[in-house]
Amino acid sequence: MSDAFTVLWTHDTCRALRNGGRVGQRPPVAFGGAHSSLPAWSGAKPGDEVYAVHVNRGVVYVVSRMRVVDLERGACCGEAPGSWRDPAFPGHDDWSMLGAGGCGAAAVHVDATPVRFDLPIPGELLPGLTWRNQRGRTRNLKYVVDGRLERAVSLQGFYRLTPESAGELASLLDDGA
Repeated sequence: MSDAFTVLWTHDTCRALRNGGRVGQRPPVAFGGAHSSLPAWSGAKPGDEVYAVHVNRGVVYVVSRMRVVDLERGACCGEAPGSWRDPAFPGHDDWSMLGAGGCGAAAVHVDATPVRFDLPIPGELLPGLTWRNQRGRTRNLKYVVDGRLERAVSLQGFYRLTPESAGELASLLDDGA
């Protein structure tokens, strides 16, 4: 059975996507790692879905849904760097803003929906979004006031959604397509 996760894309990441002309394009790769500079995709496996979300002025947007294809460095990634000066993933240079330069970055190949910034999660859904850890404990999104997210801290990281919340995000994305 596949799982679904969320990952927060920061203002810097989203600005780089816009400036790089990536809106409307499907990312073939994302990057994760063990260092705190990158989300740890360690819980994900092929077939899992990851919802990239972005917060702007209290509104949470679904930017892309990515289905994990594999977690291995492939030929498409390009030559491994010979020194610290070399790009880590020259084959994915167009998508490096997703974390290719992060400390200990690892490629996560994905089949994704196009990047977009026009699909807000309705404010009435925010308080009900629920995540669960591997032991089955659940938690809701914190700092939701009047349908707006006051602080994004509870979205920072890579978190497993409950099946119900994953279904709500999937419906939102499918209806907004």
